[in-house]
Amino acid sequence: MVALEPQLFEDIDPEKRPSLLAALVPVVAMLGFLSVGIVLLELDPQFPLLWGIAFTGLFARYHLGLSWADQYDGITDSLLMGMQVILIMFVVYALIATWIQAGTIPGLMYYGLELLTPAVFLPMTAILAALVTFAVGSSWTTAGTLGVAFIGIGAGLGIPMPMTAGAILTGAYTGDKQSPLSDTTNLAAAVTNTDLYDHINAMRFGTLIAFGLSVGLYAILGLRASGTIPAGRVAEIQGAIQGTYVVTPLVFVPLVLTFGLAIYGLPALPALGVGVFAGVLTAVGVQGTGFAAAWTVAQSGTAPETGMELVSGLLQSDGLLGGAWIVTIAIAALSLGGLLERAGVLAVLAHHLGRLSRGEASLTGVTILSAISMNVLAAEQYISIVVPGMSLRNLYREQGLKMENLSRAVEASGTTTAVLIPWSSGGLFMAGTLGVPTLSYAPYYFFGFLSPLVLLLMGVTGWQITSETRAAPPETASTTDGATAVTGGDE
Repeated sequence: MVALEPQLFEDIDPEKRPSLLAALVPVVAMLGFLSVGIVLLELDPQFPLLWGIAFTGLFARYHLGLSWADQYDGITDSLLMGMQVILIMFVVYALIATWIQAGTIPGLMYYGLELLTPAVFLPMTAILAALVTFAVGSSWTTAGTLGVAFIGIGAGLGIPMPMTAGAILTGAYTGDKQSPLSDTTNLAAAVTNTDLYDHINAMRFGTLIAFGLSVGLYAILGLRASGTIPAGRVAEIQGAIQGTYVVTPLVFVPLVLTFGLAIYGLPALPALGVGVFAGVLTAVGVQGTGFAAAWTVAQSGTAPETGMELVSGLLQSDGLLGGAWIVTIAIAALSLGGLLERAGVLAVLAHHLGRLSRGEASLTGVTILSAISMNVLAAEQYISIVVPGMSLRNLYREQGLKMENLSRAVEASGTTTAVLIPWSSGGLFMAGTLGVPTLSYAPYYFFGFLSPLVLLLMGVTGWQITSETRAAPPETASTTDGATAVTGGDE
């Protein structure tokens, strides 16, 4: 459990508080560096983010008067908050490699090609991902296990990988938002002092509408993909899998064990860690891989020679070491977010966004904009919940609205859109795990767009907006030391 207590506008000494113009300077610079570095120079994100860190550090020190020690503390706090995210990234990369070597993912592909057709694949992928994520409470666990298999199945059926990735994410984040086991669901309730099940109930109608519309769009895409499989393609793919791996129900032991532990309540990181060990032992016992060789696969990845280029490409993985590229981006983005938070930039921006509110519709729109802005600037979905959730509470109280309206708004617009930001921890994880760039799957991640749009519709029409009819709740939900608790597991 990591204690996170971000600065609020009122907490900052007025003499040291950045003006709105000063707060916008590092933000504009960061966006400029990313645009020039990634779009014009075609660099990887690491160094454009490093330029942003250097500029923000110098600006904070010599214009805002923030000491180097305070800046280091801000970076450290941000990295500490994201450490579980970083560890999960490494573990999932190792897990994917071991599950491929064990035959778990090839087995899922083998049987999935028999059961699914192009017409129903995309909507069924979204529905299955939603059900599994609801049970385990972790969108990242679902994407890193079943999601990888769905990518392979979809490719075998002739479905473009970005479409499959979009359906996986739609299902994963739908199930996550309705699961009482999800850490972001618990966090959104905690920072707004909302009962967990009141928060889930408030989320239900908007979530189901956005999900239903998404499934309908996937069904339309699926109908367009029908009949595109060349004769004998499925049999050829299955033959390549069966010629390389032993396909037996025993290869699903790692999957059953990992999801069983997650359903039982074990957090994502230890559950996935158990999955790595189970994958190694299954590779040794079922596939006949040597013990040392199985751990080498976990470290360095897989490169099977199945005799079919499509299958070999789908079952190629980078292992633990392959996570280093993504983790370096995550570390840089989290460091930049920590600097912006410690310099007061995030608090100032959230405050001024809040001042734009004049009624239920504008307050809902401000909350959506605030949550998405935090995703862009801080690169971490926890911040997109905590900062707006704590900054906008008084505005909701002043308008006589129940806190469940705020808890619903920060989660429906914050968590769900995090994976649309290429340099955020969520975007990096999903792109690396599913093997599809963020900007490629984004147009097909319908839930990520529909969830905040449905939320905005609620604000405009007043539908599902509930007024406060009882005494105002305490000022903040807190742990024993007064800091808001952020737990891992949703990712």
